[in-house]
Amino acid sequence: MTDIRPDAPSPNMRIVDIDVPFGRLVLFFVKAGLALVPALFLIWAVFALVAFVFGGLFGIGFMEHGRMMRW
Repeated sequence: MTDIRPDAPSPNMRIVDIDVPFGRLVLFFVKAGLALVPALFLIWAVFALVAFVFGGLFGIGFMEHGRMMRW
């Protein structure tokens, strides 16, 4: 007796079509677009924190009237 289940796909199987109704596909993309807003805010916050830390460590990034501030 083999260890392969009777409902397991054969090694030569390939997917040729996926049938998704248009309405469900639109709903998925709307949800993905709405989920993008907080994700972008989180990414922006992480980059801002990294820039703040590097600016504090190396004294770069602080601009005053187009010139670098001299300490």
